[in-house]
Amino acid sequence: QVRLVESGGGLVQAGGSLRLSCAASGTIFSINAMGWYRQAPGKQRELVAGITSGGSTNYADSVKGRFTISRDNAKNTVYVQMNSLKPEDTAVYYCNAQASTYGGWSNYWGQGTQVTVSS
Repeated sequence: QVRLVESGGGLVQAGGSLRLSCAASGTIFSINAMGWYRQAPGKQRELVAGITSGGSTNYADSVKGRFTISRDNAKNTVYVQMNSLKPEDTAVYYCNAQASTYGGWSNYWGQGTQVTVSS
């Protein structure tokens, strides 16, 4: 079983910054893609940013130029640096990882961390 634990969420004023971290633990053979998703009240969960094991990244148009995703493969940890935050960035942010264990490849989710941006 793989466990993803997020940290770094909180309340920030518009224009401020936050850095989210997500550490994967358990019996992990390998992790492929990792990413951050978010879900605002009344909206569907959406991809914010993703990163492959090789370091290739992709971003939602709404966060390009403001958010930067990175990962530390040795620590099975993924980060997202969020700058110039806007009230519309307010959501629960979830970490995601594609990991292989004894049972093969599966998709795993963290419990979510709240990000609130005040205007």
